[in-house]
Amino acid sequence: MNKKSLDLIKNFSYTISSNLISLLISTIVVLVVPKLIGVEEYGYWQLYIFYTSYVGFLHLGWNDGIYLRYGGKHYKDLDKKLFYSQYYMLALLQFAIAILIILFSSIYLKDFNRIFIIQMTAIALILVNLRFMLLFILQATNRIKRYAQITMIDRVLYIFIIVMLLIVGIRDYKMMIGADLVGKLISLTFAMFSCKDIVFRKVKDFYFSINEAIMNINVGIKLMLSNIAGKFIIGFVKLGIERNWDISTFGKVSLTLSISNLLMLFINAVGVIMYPILRRTEERKLPDIYLTMRDILMLVLLGALITYYPLKSILSTWLPDYKDSLMYMAILFPIVIFEGKMSLLINTYLKALRKEKLILFINVITVVISGVVTIITTFILSSLDLAIMSIVFLLGLRGILAEFLLSRVMTISINKDVILEMMMSLIFIFTAWSIDSPIGMAIYVVAYMIYIYLKKESLNNSFATMKRLMKA
Repeated sequence: MNKKSLDLIKNFSYTISSNLISLLISTIVVLVVPKLIGVEEYGYWQLYIFYTSYVGFLHLGWNDGIYLRYGGKHYKDLDKKLFYSQYYMLALLQFAIAILIILFSSIYLKDFNRIFIIQMTAIALILVNLRFMLLFILQATNRIKRYAQITMIDRVLYIFIIVMLLIVGIRDYKMMIGADLVGKLISLTFAMFSCKDIVFRKVKDFYFSINEAIMNINVGIKLMLSNIAGKFIIGFVKLGIERNWDISTFGKVSLTLSISNLLMLFINAVGVIMYPILRRTEERKLPDIYLTMRDILMLVLLGALITYYPLKSILSTWLPDYKDSLMYMAILFPIVIFEGKMSLLINTYLKALRKEKLILFINVITVVISGVVTIITTFILSSLDLAIMSIVFLLGLRGILAEFLLSRVMTISINKDVILEMMMSLIFIFTAWSIDSPIGMAIYVVAYMIYIYLKKESLNNSFATMKRLMKA
């Protein structure tokens, strides 16, 4: 193997190690915490997590612009004075937004729990967005080892404090939110020292680099808006559930989504290291790499659906209070296929090809459909079943539309593969939902074997291509 291949393997090992720890932590949080703190407390905690998942958009695309414009650059070549000025300009903006949110919640809201959650979210937005700029710089310049360490520190501290709280008998969601903020603060501090030649400089080096900020925001806002739209695809449905049902139901649905998304930690780990590599790759080679990665990824993701059957049995015994909502895993589990392909392949490629407008178009179309579907399923029909089913429909629709448009950009054909994967997803949902026995699992395993047989030649070519790429 050449040096680039060895670097790729090293970076992959860093992100996998980090995400293995994150997976363990997420498993503890998803499976142990709801058993101990009660359904209502868990619901409020999930509401905080839901709100904080959107704070990354309040940098107005600034961080995304840096990620897109400087992706593939080397860290040593960056203008450190410029990034120092950009960092503290972003800090001023984030503090101003946080203060406005805190004042607004204090004046206009009456529910103490919601006031507390929103004010803690305001604090989180400062910590998250200042850390994001540094993480994006590290990721864009391929400093993956340090990137992985920072993300790991956040989660390790977070779970350590939560475990300590649970051991001493504290079941208050407010303390758990505090644990999350402490983890974010300390990981931000570590990120600042990791980029100390950017963050810690003399005051005289600071200047208002307005043009640079405008360029970053102008480029990044398209990606940020597309990310907002992407979040709202599921966010609208969750918001409809939160408004039409009680906080306990919201918590149960959130738990089911969290379980279905555990595998995404590994998918995102690969996506982190792929972007700077693709930015440094000749454009003519990208289609072949895409088809190779796609075949291998889908083989893994479709196989991963088999884990649903033993997982549901274990969870039903472990979390009896959530048994009625765990049945929705049969519907939600295939989101791993659509989101995995979208996160690792489609979005990464569109970013590398600088097609931010296309990402925005895809997500906006899907979120408009999401809004209409949510109104119909939650407010008009008041059907929780249909609301949850709509999540898979919407993510599947987005994935198909996005890959179709990407295939046109790269002039490749994936129609037969998309049809085959949709058939596999429908077989899984039908058997898992309607056949609550080992027979359902057996039917899906047989379908998976047939899929491998039909894809045998293509898979052999993809593995051979992967070996050649590692040696080239």
